[in-house]
Amino acid sequence: MKDKIQKHLRRKKRTRARVFGTKSRPRVSVYRSSKHLYVQIIDDVKGETLVSVSDLELKKKTDGKKVQKKSQSKDPEVSGVSKTDLARTVGELLAKKAEKKKIKKIVFDRGGYKYHGRVKAVAEGARKGGLVF
Repeated sequence: MKDKIQKHLRRKKRTRARVFGTKSRPRVSVYRSSKHLYVQIIDDVKGETLVSVSDLELKKKTDGKKVQKKSQSKDPEVSGVSKTDLARTVGELLAKKAEKKKIKKIVFDRGGYKYHGRVKAVAEGARKGGLVF
């Protein structure tokens, strides 16, 4: 188990060595847990988060409206929406919030994860929303 964590941290460190966010082109950082997804737009020069979005925000907004729940479970797979679809929507929401802050161009930091699945869906949603990588 330790080996798996160390490999992930090594990949993350290698990615962060190349990716740096500035005011004109901030960094989009993705954190993917087993249940949720968190995305931030960060200015590394100042060390501050400009925009943050998570799938928890979407769940609060869509509770009982668009998503028809099959059960009381909070697991997105059970509620009828896949994690990948939620990730795509998170990317679109990120692009909307970034547009309000007048952010158009970004640098994508996949956080040591493969550019596949939920991470790729966030990037596609952000591109669809108007962000330029």
